[in-house]
Amino acid sequence: MSLVTGDQAPDFDLPGAGGEVVTLARLQGRKVVLYFYPKDDTSGCTLEAQGFNALGEAFAEADAVVIGVSPDSVKSHDKFCAKYGLTFPLASDEGKAMLEAYGVWVQKSMYGKTYMGVERTTVLIDRAGKIARVWPKVKVPGHADEVLEAARTLA
Repeated sequence: MSLVTGDQAPDFDLPGAGGEVVTLARLQGRKVVLYFYPKDDTSGCTLEAQGFNALGEAFAEADAVVIGVSPDSVKSHDKFCAKYGLTFPLASDEGKAMLEAYGVWVQKSMYGKTYMGVERTTVLIDRAGKIARVWPKVKVPGHADEVLEAARTLA
């Protein structure tokens, strides 16, 4: 299933780093940036997290909440947050139900082998809980800035 602009964002209730529970319903009325990434503490995922983290104040000024989501465990997220000083929530979807609901748990291939994994994707959700924009197959450099600009212009 692939989400498109205007769709209602699937709700979720996931464990997060630091024992926090991350749920979309509690963020109703705010803009939400969900960025889906494959794995904690890998080069691309670290750069992406650092990009969003560096713009934390600007996202807050735009009334947007940033949430990172991967299938890694809460323990892994805790270590990742501590190592890089991440100040936004990371949600753990070890069961992959939320990743599947957002259409980012996909078949991938590398070196001739196929496997299931997270397609690096970002979703901007408006204050009413609808999908405002989707960035599929994200390239990390400059991405957080692009998402911030979209969040700023979203009513």
